[in-house]
Amino acid sequence: MQVAPSPERLSVMLGLLLVILATLPRYVAEGLDTRLSLIGMAFVVVAVIAVIHWRMLAVEARTRLLPLLRRLGFAVLAGLAVMAIWHTFSPAWINWQVLLSRGVTLGLLLHVLGLWWKPVSNRT
Repeated sequence: MQVAPSPERLSVMLGLLLVILATLPRYVAEGLDTRLSLIGMAFVVVAVIAVIHWRMLAVEARTRLLPLLRRLGFAVLAGLAVMAIWHTFSPAWINWQVLLSRGVTLGLLLHVLGLWWKPVSNRT
């Protein structure tokens, strides 16, 4: 089964790379070397797949990528803001590494949910 490359899928892969990068300070601060090496390997694999996916994209699809990356950026900022507000009212104090990783992860989830949201037109 051959799946055509899409800019939406590439934006999600780039968001996943961003989530991986956001978790690195957390693993470094906690001294989790095994997890750090595993997440590093996962980063390399996803990055290679993203490059291959980029090269397979048509020119028209590449022009649709920039607005999707802008949406991803806004979703990540919204995720960071929501997590900052959430942890402000949380009784347990967390460090900035946890806030960063959770906020970026929430941002990616918001981005993916936004991609699923399709306007309904011509409903019969």
